[in-house]
Amino acid sequence: MEFLVRTENRLPAHTLDSARDQLRRGERERAMERPRGGRAQGTLAGSGPQRHGRPVRGRGPAALHDAQTSLPMRKWTSVTAEALATHPQE
Repeated sequence: MEFLVRTENRLPAHTLDSARDQLRRGERERAMERPRGGRAQGTLAGSGPQRHGRPVRGRGPAALHDAQTSLPMRKWTSVTAEALATHPQE
């Protein structure tokens, strides 16, 4: 299955720089591992500095959910995912 996954990080502004850096490092490390829920095909910048979108190929909605909830910043991240299908003209 393929999904379009959009995320927005909402880390509180009062977060200490050291904690922010540690969380970002953890996110990068997790992103470098093969995600349990699927494989990101690339990352697209969104309309704000903390908004991103990416097409993800994965095993299904449950695996995608597990992958998203394994991220260090999950408490402060809003995630939406849409299942994608091939257009009939392709």
